[in-house]
Amino acid sequence: MNELALRKRALDGEQLVGTFVNTGSPMSAEIAGNTGLDWCLFDMEHGVGGWESLSHQVGALNGTRTAPLVRMPGLDSVYFKKALDLGAHGVMIPSVNTVEEAQQAVSFSRYPPYGVRGVSGMTRCAGFGKKLDERLQSAHENTLLIAQIETKPGLENVEAIAAVDGIDMLFVGPMDLSVSLGIARQLEHPDFRAACAKVVEAAKRHGKASGALVIDGNKLGECFDEGFTFVGIGSDGSMIAAGMNAVLQHKVNARGQ
Repeated sequence: MNELALRKRALDGEQLVGTFVNTGSPMSAEIAGNTGLDWCLFDMEHGVGGWESLSHQVGALNGTRTAPLVRMPGLDSVYFKKALDLGAHGVMIPSVNTVEEAQQAVSFSRYPPYGVRGVSGMTRCAGFGKKLDERLQSAHENTLLIAQIETKPGLENVEAIAAVDGIDMLFVGPMDLSVSLGIARQLEHPDFRAACAKVVEAAKRHGKASGALVIDGNKLGECFDEGFTFVGIGSDGSMIAAGMNAVLQHKVNARGQ
């Protein structure tokens, strides 16, 4: 049994806050875990880390109250096996545009008879052989599956995607979705806000959670008010950049005195 129960908490509508790690740094993962964030997502789509560094990042959260998640590089069964075998509590699939893609993702994330995920006992998720039977029986109940809605086709099919059994959450990818809608980075544009509302309502109708990513933590309350319950605030890369820029601004301010 997954004691952090992230999937259950998400489906119960608990407000959960986390961040993305895109630098591939186990140290960033450890820092995130020590803060007590609900979750930390390791980005294998746009992040710079590889599978070996992912192993260390996931391991850095062991013993913390922060659940490790992984964003897939794409819809490929091999990626699902690697991420889940390393101990991820859930996976995020970018650009889910159709029901068929959503169904594939569910199948790739679950052991038979619930799906087609390959079985190996000597993995971290199976306790290196000690917990395989338990995992075979309960992994489908403890693995959070997040479909990203970040294109026009995905938005058009969002109702049907939300209805897929095994998809637990719809997550707005703000940059890609705004670009796809022809309003790049205009996250306050009425069309983008309407798209977000459509995602939230589709998720609610089908008993699923909805999530979003924001750069400004001051937007967290607004996200909750809009109905999102699973919110990512920035990334380790963006936080480092912000900190470095603040240092430079101190220099500029000091020279101006």
